[in-house]
Amino acid sequence: MPELRQNLATKEWVVIATERSLRPEQLRPGRPAGAKPPEKDPQCPFCPGNEGASETLYAHGEPRWRVRVVKNKFPALVPGAGSLEPKGNLYRRLPGEGTHEVIVESPSHNSPLALLPHEQVRDVLAVLQERFRINQENPKVNMVMLFKNHGAGAGTSLEHPHSQIVGSSVVPAHIRHRMDEAEKYFAQNAECVFCRMNEEEKAQGERLLAETPYFLAYVLFAALSPFHIWVVPRRHTAGFAEITSAEADDLARVLQGILKKLHQGLANPDYNFVVQSIPQDRGQVEPFHWYLSLVVRAGSAAGFELGSGMYINQVLPEESARFLNSVKG
Repeated sequence: MPELRQNLATKEWVVIATERSLRPEQLRPGRPAGAKPPEKDPQCPFCPGNEGASETLYAHGEPRWRVRVVKNKFPALVPGAGSLEPKGNLYRRLPGEGTHEVIVESPSHNSPLALLPHEQVRDVLAVLQERFRINQENPKVNMVMLFKNHGAGAGTSLEHPHSQIVGSSVVPAHIRHRMDEAEKYFAQNAECVFCRMNEEEKAQGERLLAETPYFLAYVLFAALSPFHIWVVPRRHTAGFAEITSAEADDLARVLQGILKKLHQGLANPDYNFVVQSIPQDRGQVEPFHWYLSLVVRAGSAAGFELGSGMYINQVLPEESARFLNSVKG
């Protein structure tokens, strides 16, 4: 029988469609076996030797860079966006003020994050945290979003492994909604909803993917789609920029472990991950708890999803967790 499940933190409802249930292994993309991309692409602006193709903001590692930060050539938001003429009194508009950076994760054109050495993944996270903090300090930025698109189905346009940071002058309504729900739960229960979810997932265990000194990772009880995974710090902290060096090292291991299992178990699927951290303009931060959300792009939204706002997940979250835990990393 189909189930309706609700995410305790976001209050989002999800349909678990057991009547049309799929096995997790059926979600392998079935890509044709092609040639492996080259170690270096002469046309790629992110490859060593092509640094002049994009403005370098920061380079980590000597004598050759290991992680590089560049301005996005086609930014979603830009600094110094100027002003706009008013268009009547009904609708509101603002200049597209903000920042948009690309973090080139490795000099190698053909080495995804899942297959990099741990030290390189740790370097990537160190740079991401530093750039995250720098963008937070921009007085024109009210929210920083860190995200990664892997694969064409996840929205990436360049094959070279990279992630992105956007600093926005506005905070979207759905982010404010998540903050509001966290505050409501805290006011009613005198505890953090994310800490409570961590305790429940650890107790139940059937969706748990990783339990380390600093993080828990699990397939969500109300997963929006197959392999909808949260990586949540065990220490109650509202912002990604606040993590310690030990936590960053642990996060590198947890994240890479999950990505490696996805890479091997699902034949390098397309995926997105995003870090949900407290916006700068929020003020009261005690109820919120930052986390990383990862979604494998195994399907697409159709009329039901667009009309209802609810997603249909054709794989039981418990089955997804069992499958990933069976994959040898």
